[in-house]
Amino acid sequence: MELLALLGGLSGTHPHLALALGFIFNFAVAYIIIRFIYCRKAANQNFVFTFLAFNSVVYFIMGLFTSIELSIGAGFGLFALFSVLRYRTEAVPIRDMTYLFIMLSLPILNSVFFSGGEYGKIIVSDVLIIGVILLLETGLGFKHTLSKCILYEKIELIKPERKADMLRDLRER
Repeated sequence: MELLALLGGLSGTHPHLALALGFIFNFAVAYIIIRFIYCRKAANQNFVFTFLAFNSVVYFIMGLFTSIELSIGAGFGLFALFSVLRYRTEAVPIRDMTYLFIMLSLPILNSVFFSGGEYGKIIVSDVLIIGVILLLETGLGFKHTLSKCILYEKIELIKPERKADMLRDLRER
């Protein structure tokens, strides 16, 4: 409660300072999600820069839009824009697209709540988001399996009795 009282004093703070403090909080939450949850499981970490860059830019766009009363509409507009980008880019795994969606949603939520002075909602929603992601990434009773689709031309080896030969052939490639 003392933290919320301290944050409540930000309502009279200079708008630039409030924007900067909100950004720092938002970036810290995004960093926790990416560094301590996503990176633990990600084999390919090429999207880390993209996640954090998108998160930062969206926060500042939303922070500026909240001052001109476009916040929610602008947020949905950004979703539409990035949805179009999704279909225009190379194939991105679903898991990575989910993290991108989270990194786009987080600054919209944080910016709207922060500009409204609803610091309790920011903390509760961000903690719950981190908790849900952590539970889902740790399994939550679901068995995660990996699969890989291959085109295999040696049809004569695709028989149960020739499994050892097929595996040996695949390993040699």
